[in-house]
Amino acid sequence: MSELEWKRFNDGFPNLQINKEDAERLESFYGTCFIVSFHSPAVIFEQLALLYALPKMRARNFRVILPWFSTGTMERVDQAGQIATANSLARMLSATPMGPSGPATVVIYDIHALQEQFYFHDTILVELKSAVWLLKHHIQELLRQNPKEEIAIAFPDDGAHKRFKAKFAEFPLIICAKTREGDKRVVSVREGAPKNRHCIIVDDLVQSGGTLLECAKPLKDLGATKVSCFVTHGVFPKESWRKFVDCDLIHKFWITDSIPTTCREIEGLAPFEVLSLAPLIANYLIGVAEED
Repeated sequence: MSELEWKRFNDGFPNLQINKEDAERLESFYGTCFIVSFHSPAVIFEQLALLYALPKMRARNFRVILPWFSTGTMERVDQAGQIATANSLARMLSATPMGPSGPATVVIYDIHALQEQFYFHDTILVELKSAVWLLKHHIQELLRQNPKEEIAIAFPDDGAHKRFKAKFAEFPLIICAKTREGDKRVVSVREGAPKNRHCIIVDDLVQSGGTLLECAKPLKDLGATKVSCFVTHGVFPKESWRKFVDCDLIHKFWITDSIPTTCREIEGLAPFEVLSLAPLIANYLIGVAEED
């Protein structure tokens, strides 16, 4: 582990310094790993500055762990003049210099749209991973505590179902869908049986949380004993997580620590529980195979 001085000049710009001895022996290490967090525009520049410097210090087998690809929801252009900032961020990461052992590898957990991997240039390698294995391990613990509980996995839409269904093949699956009733669009259960089951809604991220709540209502109406949620990335802009506090609809809400600001805000608040990405990252770094 290298020691880093992460300071700021008086004008607010970053003043970064890797310990001189560590910088001189980076090349002697078999591999170098840099865990970055682009959870706010304010922190992206300083981390890119370090990201670009490490390969020039001859860091070998350079791997960048990026838990959350933060511009992932802006991956396409629907009208002239829009900017696909997912492409912009991919280009910034693709500018990472080559190291002595070749291009860097960027590892991303549950990127919002799988096609975004093709925004990256050939100057960098991309590995897409999933954090739903944390939920699967947690479900195993729940079943050890209560073997009689029947758990079903629910998806808020077809997109989530197509993406994650193969990872939950051993569980009953439920698909929700938005339908139009007059001038309103409502969420209903299109497929599957929630009755007498603990239904866990799974998706890659949550913003306002409205869709998850609208999905929870018909699940409860159709007899679900409990409704919980799991998302890898708890974005929750403008403290939208507050609508889940003291909410009778949601039993548990699991998120990962991919967005540190959210984790600090919800610490100790029910129904939230944070599942750390650390075990998945550690397994990746030491070569223990996790399914993608």
